[in-house]
Amino acid sequence: MDYNRILVIGDLHEPFCLDGYLDFCKSVFTKYKCSHVVFIGDVIDNHFSSYHETDANGMGGSQELDLAISKLSKWYKAFPVADVTIGNHDRLIMRKAQSSAIPSKWIRDYKDVLGVPNWNFVDKVVYDNVQYIHGEGGTAKTKCRADMMSTVQGHLHTQCYTEWFVGQNFRVFGTQVGCGIDHDSYAMAYAKRGKKPAIGCAVVLNGETVINELMPL
Repeated sequence: MDYNRILVIGDLHEPFCLDGYLDFCKSVFTKYKCSHVVFIGDVIDNHFSSYHETDANGMGGSQELDLAISKLSKWYKAFPVADVTIGNHDRLIMRKAQSSAIPSKWIRDYKDVLGVPNWNFVDKVVYDNVQYIHGEGGTAKTKCRADMMSTVQGHLHTQCYTEWFVGQNFRVFGTQVGCGIDHDSYAMAYAKRGKKPAIGCAVVLNGETVINELMPL
C-alpha cells in the first residue's frame, strides 16, 4: 500500500461528532487523492464511563455504545482500511477493567467491539519518518522537538497548525490536526467555558509537506 498521501482525521468522540465532519473529511481525501487514512484517536467518547462527572440526563452505557457503533459504521464504509492511534477516551473501558483487576483476556479488541475489522488500533504509527500519535503528553511542537522527529497528533481540540523547527542538521514539524467534535453536545460540557474547537483535519504528503484543512462552518 502507498502511504505517501495520508489523510489525518481528528478526534471524533462518537457518538458526539459534528454533523458534516464525515463529508468534509471525504472531500479532503478526494481533493488530495489520498492513499491512506490515520484516525488520530478518541474515535469514541465513552462519556458514560468517564472519570469526570457525567450528565445525569445522558445516555446509558449500552445506548451510547450502540449509537457510537452505528455512527462509526459510516466512517468505516468511507474509510475501510485505516490506522487508529488509541486515545485516552478510547482506553477508558480498559482503564476501568485494570482498576478492577480484570485480566485483559476478558476484554475484546477495539475492532471487534466497534465492528471495524480492518482498522489497525495502535499506540503509534510511523510513515515516511513521521510519527502519528494521539498526543496526551503535550503539544505537537513540543513533542517533535523532544523526539527530533516530525509529529502529527490530536487530543488538543482547540489547536490546528503546523510549525517547523530547523537546525544545523535537522528539519522537523509538529502538526495539530484539530478535531471533529460537536461542541454543543452534553458530553463536551466540560469545555463550554474554554475556546471553541478547531474543526479540521490534515494531509501529509511524502512526510515532507503538511496541509491543515479547516472545515467551513
